[in-house]
Amino acid sequence: MAETRFQHDVQTSTLADILERVLDKGVVVAGDITISLVGVELLNIKIRLLVASVDKAMEMGINWWQTDPYLSSNAKRLEDENRVLKDRLERIEAKVAAVAS
Repeated sequence: MAETRFQHDVQTSTLADILERVLDKGVVVAGDITISLVGVELLNIKIRLLVASVDKAMEMGINWWQTDPYLSSNAKRLEDENRVLKDRLERIEAKVAAVAS
């Protein structure tokens, strides 16, 4: 009698494998919520969620965390420097306007 063997190719994925694939490709969840009363739109909320790795996000041109003053010390420094320069420009413009009058 011939012996029959069955092989099952079972591919198992760990949570880490799945997360790696999701972060590598990216996942976008989008939705809109609109509240209307008698045909008048009272509230419109647009929800956009992107789950991706930092590298993938930067590849897509998304890098808001680099300029957010609450997340980046460099951005906070640039924001402070910008405020000082704006104040200085306003004082100079006021002096020029006073001289021109």
